[in-house]
Amino acid sequence: MAKVKKDKKNSPNYAEFFDALEELEKDGTIDVAMLIDALESGLESAYKKEYGETRGVKVKLDPITKTVTVTAYREVVEELTDPDKQITVEELKEICEDEGREYNYNIGDVITEDITPNSFTRIAAQTAKQVVMQRITEARRSHVLNEMSDREGEIMNAIVRRIDNGNVYTEMVQTQMEGIMMPSDQVRGERYNLGDQIKVFVKKLRTTAKGAQVVISRSSTGFVRKLFELEVPEIREGVVVIKGIVREAGYRTKIAVYSEDPSIDPVGACIGARGVRVNAIVAELGGEKIDVVEWCEDSLEYIARSLSPAKVLMVQVNDDEKSAKVIVPDDKLSLAIGKEGQNARLAARLTGWKIDVKPYSTIAEISDEI
Repeated sequence: MAKVKKDKKNSPNYAEFFDALEELEKDGTIDVAMLIDALESGLESAYKKEYGETRGVKVKLDPITKTVTVTAYREVVEELTDPDKQITVEELKEICEDEGREYNYNIGDVITEDITPNSFTRIAAQTAKQVVMQRITEARRSHVLNEMSDREGEIMNAIVRRIDNGNVYTEMVQTQMEGIMMPSDQVRGERYNLGDQIKVFVKKLRTTAKGAQVVISRSSTGFVRKLFELEVPEIREGVVVIKGIVREAGYRTKIAVYSEDPSIDPVGACIGARGVRVNAIVAELGGEKIDVVEWCEDSLEYIARSLSPAKVLMVQVNDDEKSAKVIVPDDKLSLAIGKEGQNARLAARLTGWKIDVKPYSTIAEISDEI
């Protein structure tokens, strides 16, 4: 088969193209080997379309020598089934005879011809741009999705970009992905303005018609849990354990903590010297009240602690119904119950017990009932 002559002086220079690939590899967001495979495939199709080549075509990108070669190929067969990629023994013998060459081929051999054109740079540029941009987009999307999957359950920074139908749409600072904070994940009373940078809790990823989206929250208990992990080293190290956490976002959170090390005060660790740790969390939550109580196995004691900041005089429980009657000083009744029953309600959710708060003045009546 005739060889295509090359004009060495006009051979295209692909150095800049391969330098760009090296920069992509350094960026770390794309696998250059996979990109080269895709480029080779795209360039093969582009070449055949541009030059009307019917034979099989193989494009080879060599990042070491920074060259691009195009090779046409056909397999030697006895019976033709694919004219574009095969040549019969008889046809090849005729070609060799016409060119005055000795026939020295076997069935199964692949006959190749270098058909790299001098004008291939234009085709390469057009196809490469399309393939590269597509693969970069896909690779970055995959990279971001993998990164965000790893960040589920974490706190990230986000910038408020738009507000629509009550939903707050953000740009995740680390990944530039879109985040959505639905009304149920927003804190009542908080106002979000365009351009605000806020801390959010990554709940999950979801796929929409417009692509992947990060579902974020500021009202979840997970948000408060992660804030405590960030602020309290003892929790990060596992020395202090969060046993339970309940919340009515924007109003009050109750968190039960515990440590197996008797030398460590779990509540003190969470509050910090002069309240510095818990106050930092309260500030992030816009002034939301936080009650930190020590968890214990004794149900009576745990129920009493859960009603903090109210002082409890007595707790009586019904194990069968898992209910408790709690006696508090008359002047602390409203504090124990909380506004609209919030404190008692959160205490019940934290402990898992039904809690009925009574003032001390009714103790005689309660004693008669028991």
